[in-house]
Amino acid sequence: MSRLHQLKSYKRHLQERYVKLMEMSCNYRYEDESKSDLAAFKAMKLKEKLNQVSYLDRELSV
Repeated sequence: MSRLHQLKSYKRHLQERYVKLMEMSCNYRYEDESKSDLAAFKAMKLKEKLNQVSYLDRELSV
């Protein structure tokens, strides 16, 4: 498996987790604020990793 393919599959995995956490954060907003904040924090951390992977993907593609 090439590095580029690994990077793309990892990026897709991170995007799926990010969307799931953002949905969880929005769903728990009015029910349990601490769960909502935790999900939002984890999503923020994943977004940071996703930006790093996107940068590496851009560098390898060029």
